[in-house]
Formats: sequence, structure tokens, C-alpha cells
Amino acid sequence: MSDETRLAFAHPSERAKATAGNDPLDRISLSDHEREVEIGAFQQERGLLQRVRFNVVVEVRSAANPDADDVDRILSYDTISEAIDHELQAERLNLLETLAARIAERILAHPLAARCFVRIEKLDRGPFALGVEIVRTAPERPRLSLLKDGAPHPLVVYLSNEAIARPDLAALLDRLEGQGKPVILCVGRPDSGAPVADHAMPQRRIDLLAIEQNAWILASHDDRCVVVETRTELDWAMKHDRISVWAPSKLVLDSVDGPETSVRSGEALALWLAESFEAEGMLFLGGNAPKADIALTVLAPDAMPAL
Repeated sequence: MSDETRLAFAHPSERAKATAGNDPLDRISLSDHEREVEIGAFQQERGLLQRVRFNVVVEVRSAANPDADDVDRILSYDTISEAIDHELQAERLNLLETLAARIAERILAHPLAARCFVRIEKLDRGPFALGVEIVRTAPERPRLSLLKDGAPHPLVVYLSNEAIARPDLAALLDRLEGQGKPVILCVGRPDSGAPVADHAMPQRRIDLLAIEQNAWILASHDDRCVVVETRTELDWAMKHDRISVWAPSKLVLDSVDGPETSVRSGEALALWLAESFEAEGMLFLGGNAPKADIALTVLAPDAMPAL
């Protein structure tokens, strides 16, 4: 038997492996999922439930991370089973091909889904299985952007714990306000650190909450600083020229294209926010060093203020 013939009758996962490129993606699968379905173009198939078997393989854009056991960062198996359920309940279909295409389209609507293999077989038409198999590829998606059309591009500023305690913090905020750009302030975890959990997922949430505690500490130093956590709050603050202090939990946990790195790094989270909001620039402010020595990372050099 040739490889081509063998792959035609093998499980879709084998076909996925055989057609992977030089940089293969991770895969999740649902195998031998049987349902009773009314489907078929022939008259004798109307009003009759017949067993149908589903095998689905999805290649995903995110790689498994041994240090991030976090269900919010992966494509769930439920995405596959719910796509099947939705299309079976939507309407009666004549063709397995149509059902397979609609299931694949629904799965590929998920931002992490890259390619989908769907095999559907009728099991009650004889002493054999009659079926179809399709493969579909997700369209190219634009880079994540949290910035709404027409919204101003902000200046994102990361403040170290030393910067939060600077005696001239109010003066720095005055100068930031004077640049004519919305300002989003970001912070890291407080120096006291955060409790240590036994597993990565609860630790991720603990670290985010620790950052948010530090955000409230910063806000307590100046009445102009307003702690915000949602995209809607950030949009409102930017449009009204308010100084926002970002509380990251909601945006990070809700985003399927969240930061690749650990949330223990406040600087990395700030950079992710700056990229997602298409910031005019980004400043990293340190402690009590002279202004000329302030560390500066520029995303858009021509737009940066000279602090």
C-alpha cells in the first residue's frame, strides 16, 4: 500500500503529521465521537436517525508550556464538541460534506486554530463506514490590537518600585501630562513579593493580583491616577486625557493572544499592552537617578518625550 493510500484511510492525525511543514504545530483531537443524526439526501434517510462518527484534529497556534498550566491560554476540547453540537442543532443537512465544512469553519473562528481536519462517517448504511474527510486552513489574522478605530495612541510608561517612591513623582506626571498624549502607567509586583502557589495557574493569578495591589499603591500617591482594568475603561480614560494605572488581570486572562512571557515580569506585560494599543512610545522609569540617566525604551522614536 502506498503512503498516499495509507494516509487516505488513516486517522486524520496521521494526515496532519504527514502534511506538517518545517515548523509543525501542536494538535488537539477528538476521536470516535458517535452521535445519532438525521442526515442524508435520500428519501429513506428522512425521519430516521443513524449513527455518525466524528474524528477531528485541530492544529493550534499556541505551543504547550510546561510552566503555564493555564486553561485560559489554550484551545479547549470543548471548542470541537461544541462546534459539532451547534451545527447538528442548526438545521437538517443532506450532505456530510456540508456538515464537515461548517464544523471546520466554526472551529477555525477560534483565534488559536490554524488548520482543521474533519472526518465524518455514516455507520448504518451497510457492513462498512461511508464518509468524507476535509482539511481547512484558517485565514491569516492581523496582529492583536486593542485600540479602537479613531482612538488616540497612548504613551505607555512602566514605573519601577523605585520610581513609584520618587519624591519628584508628581513633577514627572506633570511632564507626562504635558506631552498631549493619553498616558497609561504600568507597574510590576511590589518588593514584598507574592505568595508562592504549588501550581502555575494559581500562581499566575496571584502574580497578577500582586501587580494590581501595586497599581493601587501608585494611584494613592496622586489623585490624577485612576486604576482601570477593562478595555472600555482604558478607552474612556484615553479619550478624556486621564492618567490611567493599568490593573492587568482582566485583559490578560481574557485575551487568547495574551503575553507569551510569564506575568511575573511587569515590564513584559507593559510592553505587551503598548504593542496591543499601538502606543506612540514606551518609557521605562527607574528610581532617583538624574533625568538624563532614566532608562528609555522607544517603540516610536519620533514621538517620545524627553524626560
